[in-house]
This record gives sequence, C-alpha cells and structure tokens, in this order.
Amino acid sequence: MRLSFLEPLYEQTGPYASVYLDTSRDSALDDADAAVELRWRRLRDTLLSEGADQDSITAAADAVGSDTDIPGMHGQAVFTAHGRLALLDELPTPPARDTAHFGTLPDTLPLIIQHSPEIPYLAAHVHYGGRHSTDATGTVRIEGEAGVWPLTKVMPGHRLHEEFPVSDWLNAAEVMGRDLEGHARRVNAEAVVVAGDVWARGILVRRLPAPLRGRVTTVEGGGESEPRRALLEHRLESLFSGRMAEHDQSLLAGFLAQRARGGASAEGLAAAVSALQRGRVKALFLNNHPKSPLRLWIGPESGQLALTEQELRSYGIQDVRRERADAALTRALVGTRAELVLVPQQHLRLHEGVGVLLRYADPQPRT
Repeated sequence: MRLSFLEPLYEQTGPYASVYLDTSRDSALDDADAAVELRWRRLRDTLLSEGADQDSITAAADAVGSDTDIPGMHGQAVFTAHGRLALLDELPTPPARDTAHFGTLPDTLPLIIQHSPEIPYLAAHVHYGGRHSTDATGTVRIEGEAGVWPLTKVMPGHRLHEEFPVSDWLNAAEVMGRDLEGHARRVNAEAVVVAGDVWARGILVRRLPAPLRGRVTTVEGGGESEPRRALLEHRLESLFSGRMAEHDQSLLAGFLAQRARGGASAEGLAAAVSALQRGRVKALFLNNHPKSPLRLWIGPESGQLALTEQELRSYGIQDVRRERADAALTRALVGTRAELVLVPQQHLRLHEGVGVLLRYADPQPRT
C-alpha cells in the first residue's frame, strides 16, 4: 500500500491530536448529531487529560461531524497540530471504539487499516425486468462505478448512468463495454464485478473488451444503489473480504522469494529500523497487533529512529522521545516513500510482527 495520502499530515510538526470516532447517521438527523457530539465530548476530555492545547482541540471540534452528507455506517479520522487541521479522512467503517490521543506522532495505523486492502475495481449493475428478447419493449438501464475498495463506501468513484432501448441493447452493450474499459483503465482495475438481470448482463459481459472480460465476476442481487455509497457495496464487501490487492500480493511474493534465497529481505524490529535509517526499505510488512508493547526512540526527522535512546543520541540528536513502534515506522515509511503491506498473521507470521523487502541487498564480501 502506498502511503502518499499521509504526506500532508507529516508536513506539520507535532505534537498531534489524533481522533477516531463513529459519525454514523443511521437515525433521525437531530438524534445522530447529538450522539456524535456526545462521543466527541468524551474524546475532548481525553485530549485535555493528555495535555492537548486548546487550539488543537478547537480545530478538531470544527472538523468532527462535518460529514453530514455521508449516509449509513462510517466514521472520521481527525488529526490536528498547533491549532490547525492536519488531515481529515472519512472511515469506511466506524472504529471499533472511539479513541483520542495526543502525542509527538500521530496515531495513523487505524486509518491505514481502514484504507486496506485498496483494491481498484469496476462495478456495473444492469437493470432490466422485461422479456429476454431484443424485440421486447422497454429499456435497459446500467450503472457503473470505478473506484478503490473500501474507500468508495464514503468517497464514491466516478459514477455513470446510461439507458438504452432493449431493441438496441446488442449494439449499445458493445459501446458501453468500451466506455467501461476506459473507466477501468483510469483506476487500473484488477476486478470487474457485474450484477443484474442474467440475460442483459450476459450480453454486456460478452461484449466487454477481452482484457476486461478476463477479470469479470458476476454476482446476484445488488439492489438499488444509495447516493454517496459504493455501487454494489454489500456484494463487494463479501467478494473482497480477506483479500489482498494484487499490488500488495506482488510485494509479498517478492519478499518471500528474497527470504528463501537469503537476499534483499529481513525480519524483526531491529532489522527494519536499521534498513529505514539508511533509506533501504522498498516495502515493510506488518502483522497488525493493535496492543503491541513494542516502542522505539525517535528524533524530529522521519529517518531518526532507533531501538535505544543511547543509539539515537550517539548520532548527535538531542530531542529524543519514546513512541509506539507502529507510529515511528509509519512516519519513516512516508518520509522515505516506502510502502506498507498489512499481512494477516494466519497468512504469514513475521518475527516480532515485522518484515522488510529491501531496495537492494547488502554487497557480498569478497573472498
């Protein structure tokens, strides 16, 4: 996963207020707004107890609950620093619990997890309920959306709506196929999901360009799409659950290949820190342990991290602090434009939950 969406956050200097809260509006608007306000008050008290400045709390308060146009279950991630909004992101799923933290580094891992698996896809829903014949009366209506899952739950991709006479559906489906290919190409879609009437969608699928046709999965049902929510949302949830994006799978395959031959890879926190210090990490692999006790020492710059305070001070760095390892690692990844891949522990258990694919291997000593 590329972490470029976090770059604006680190353009600010800490300390940061990090807020995650449920902003779902699944009840009457007045009741929902009151519930969000109550949740925020609890988090505000937490920030005050951790020493957050009033200006940063005010900036967070201004952003909380600003997503009134997003229906259904969702949440917000709000980051502020020195009285300014550093980053605001909508969460596809409400956080398991509302949290707030004030510290030197932002608490970014819950946001990264919500962005995962970042699968680019194209969805199409063919609406038709008439006789299965091109001499029937009526129309075929098609909806399409290209986006990245699961972010399209709260940040819809480009949506298209078209309608054609049934009598012209054979020709129209071919035109639509080319149009859909263009939308798929824009997001580099790795999956094409098609729902709707079996006869009408079958004609569309057979007329899709070959590269797209080979990626098609047909699903049943789908229902009417809800504004500001992903097209075929519930079908996509089932289809993509537990799946890794092809890009991340490729990085993981590279890591495993390098590990098998003792090449450009390493495992464990010490090895990861050493590689990040030298800007050698291409991708870092992480087993998600939200309550991990691992800590690192950091300096003001992204590449200033170490296992011990003494090591960091030996580099001439005076302003050092001890922080959660995942927060320190994420800042270093963004600073060096390396990638992060979340790997389920049941899929691959990493030493200390951390592994790295290096940009290059250490040179072999001459004999």
